[in-house]
Amino acid sequence: MALETRTLGDRPVSAIALGCMNLSHAYDVTPPEAEAVALLNRALDLGVTMLDTAALYGGGENEKLLGRAVMHRRAEFTLASKCVLDMIDGKRSLNGSPAAIAASIDRSLARLGTDHIDLMYLHRLDKAVPIEDSVGALVRAIEAGKIGMVGLSEMSAETIRRAHAVHPVTAVQSEYSPMVRNPEVAVLETCRALGIAFVAFSPVARGMLAGAIRDDAYTPGDIRATMPRFIAPQLAHNLDLVAAFDAAAADAGATPAQLALAWVLSRGDHVIALPGTRSIAHLEEDLATLATPIPAATLAAVDAMFAIQDIAGPRYTAAMQAMIETELLPGEVLA
Repeated sequence: MALETRTLGDRPVSAIALGCMNLSHAYDVTPPEAEAVALLNRALDLGVTMLDTAALYGGGENEKLLGRAVMHRRAEFTLASKCVLDMIDGKRSLNGSPAAIAASIDRSLARLGTDHIDLMYLHRLDKAVPIEDSVGALVRAIEAGKIGMVGLSEMSAETIRRAHAVHPVTAVQSEYSPMVRNPEVAVLETCRALGIAFVAFSPVARGMLAGAIRDDAYTPGDIRATMPRFIAPQLAHNLDLVAAFDAAAADAGATPAQLALAWVLSRGDHVIALPGTRSIAHLEEDLATLATPIPAATLAAVDAMFAIQDIAGPRYTAAMQAMIETELLPGEVLA
């Protein structure tokens, strides 16, 4: 099946890619491996041509899962992974030094069971290391044939431009949804101007805009239980805002997830949406967005639904925010 495509470097990829993190990490209960394998292969069957993982996810288990599940179909998809954030001896590590990046890439290749990763992101900015040095490590990995393209994640427009001066950046990944608009400050336009693909992770706001959250009774280990917008007392207020979004989706003949994805994709031809799911039914719902017309008036109405001053609670805890370099919105409060 062929899906609508967007451009990533010198290649087309499906406009909706698949984030693989929650098959091994961060949300709810990890599914049985047979279900995860079935979902990954179903995504490829439906025309998804970009899969996104990272060294951090599940302490490397997510990369191992992809290695077992889909590497026999390697020619069918663009493979993206991430370094700098990693698990070292069971502990979370942020290290953007060239030596750490080189070692992380080698470990990722081994876990994935491949000799080449198409797109390697610097997962976060290590402020102790000049971005030029970190990008230089990726350039050497390109020269060695280990990776194909340079990516950045959750970095500012200034850092993107500095990185791009060392080597062309192919993709920038940041959280972006109708509820999280930080890339609109500068990053979205910087990517468009430089010819960089913008990859929007959490485009359905970690399930908030997919009808998945009605209370904060999360499974132990679910990262949303630590995120201020997703827990009481902020959550009840935010769900009142979401109710208007859900109603707009119903009026447009779409599901909330489809409206969120359509809105993200409408923000520019250089934008690729990166939802994740553990459910084949939800995967099929997400991909059906590309065949679900949404009135322009509905997309325009979504713009005004989640003003930063109306959302209760910051995006992250202080500790998590410390690793995020993306610009803040005017009026955004962190604590």
